[in-house]
Amino acid sequence: QVQLVESGGGLVQPGEFLTLSCAASGFNFGNDAIEWFRRAPGKEPEEVACFYPHDDVTWYADSVKGRFAISRDTPMRTVYLQMASLKTEDTGVYYCTTDRYLRCRGDRYRPDYWGQGTQVTVSS
Repeated sequence: QVQLVESGGGLVQPGEFLTLSCAASGFNFGNDAIEWFRRAPGKEPEEVACFYPHDDVTWYADSVKGRFAISRDTPMRTVYLQMASLKTEDTGVYYCTTDRYLRCRGDRYRPDYWGQGTQVTVSS
């Protein structure tokens, strides 16, 4: 059974730094991709960052390039999203997602498995 548990969200001021974590289990962590989505209030979820270990592919949305970084700790089966220089428009619920067909192409593919999400609020 696939399980994804996000943590690390909170309230921060613009320009600050925050790291989200995603604890993963129940699938081939060493091979399958994991993607972070976020859903801003009143909007559809959007892709943020993705890593596909099988092909060593990393993808970022244009809006976060140079500010966000996706990484992982394989022994701990945990994926991180390091977010720097946060902006008010980064506010939203952040979800960790996966399935065996995810390839990190930035093509709006919606994986089958989602965590419960963690709230990030950027406000002064």
